[in-house]
Amino acid sequence: MNQSLPALLCLNAGSSSVKFSLYKVANGSPELLFGGQIEGLLTQPHFKAKDVQGNLLNERQWAKPQRRAEAVEIILDYVKAEAKGYQLKAVGHRVVLGGTEYAHSVVVDEAVLAVLDHYAPIVPSHQPAEIEAIRLLRESHPDLMQVACFDSAFHRTKSELADLYALPLSYRDKGLRRWGFHGLSYDYINTQLPQLDQRLATGKTVVMHLGSGASLCGLVNGKSAYTSMGFSPLDGLMMGTRCGSLDPMIPLYLMSQYKMAPAAVEKLLIKESGLLGISGISNDMRDLECSAAPTAQLAVDLFVYMLAQQTGTAMASIQGLDGIVFTAGIGEHSPLIRAKTCEALAWAGVEIDATQNASNNHQARRISTDHSRVAVWVIPTNEEIVIARDTWQLINSH
Repeated sequence: MNQSLPALLCLNAGSSSVKFSLYKVANGSPELLFGGQIEGLLTQPHFKAKDVQGNLLNERQWAKPQRRAEAVEIILDYVKAEAKGYQLKAVGHRVVLGGTEYAHSVVVDEAVLAVLDHYAPIVPSHQPAEIEAIRLLRESHPDLMQVACFDSAFHRTKSELADLYALPLSYRDKGLRRWGFHGLSYDYINTQLPQLDQRLATGKTVVMHLGSGASLCGLVNGKSAYTSMGFSPLDGLMMGTRCGSLDPMIPLYLMSQYKMAPAAVEKLLIKESGLLGISGISNDMRDLECSAAPTAQLAVDLFVYMLAQQTGTAMASIQGLDGIVFTAGIGEHSPLIRAKTCEALAWAGVEIDATQNASNNHQARRISTDHSRVAVWVIPTNEEIVIARDTWQLINSH
């Protein structure tokens, strides 16, 4: 790489995929160059890279599974080959849980990794893969700065009451508390609100991050005061394959009466429930919206019911509602889910414009009517730019 212009690589390592984005830094602000992912690591890996406009730049497939180390090196080699004229200054990682120790992004060292290892058992589907990617780069590129950007950090502003479970307090000190996740997405939305709707930026706003994983966050004056996810990313809303809120007696009952092993219960709740479990068809909302099967309709209806229910909980927690923001895959691209959700919240003064809601406009836009007491927005999220900005800031302050 040419030594003149700085670049930042953002990585999001999952259990079977690694997503990446490369940013250049021009005039002190990160700008996306290209991004992509390797998915299907455990089966037949598939590499894709796209430019800012979404045009395909490169595509490769492998017949046999790839280890995460190989995937990370493939991405690095591609970045070095394609980003001529830039010097890679640092790698920023999405890390799900930083605990009470980290309310902001941090430069990674062994002490930081020890903390991340400590919290890994809470989020076994996410954190081990993220830690592995960091360690791999520390071994292969020891001089390359790495930054951990936490999904949990945005929620460290919540009150003690919003953090606690009604368990003996000694368990709180062992990490059993309502952490909250999707914080990078909420952080981004929070930075957009002052430019779009000052009332929502300083008021009481419920942001709905609706994707394969889904949660909502109650903002008060731009700070997290409530979130639907708790101790783990399993809690709260119904999701693609995750059950969401559940009576805690159910796992105990399954283990005692059906003799299910803990690992089998974990698989049931995390990988076999949610939209997939109810519909028996798919974990993808797009498939269910197109299906005439009664179970598909049931899954959609239960998703909306739980979303409206959690919104009511958020309203009680933040003591009001000035606005709603839909974001992430389902939130940004499903007029049906937005319409059904707002209809379920009509009692709270929510009224949307059907034409605006149905629009294919992918820019931030208000979809509520002029008469609606509650402003309703669709705002595309961008977690990667939050990682890039935090990483650049730490480079300059380190």
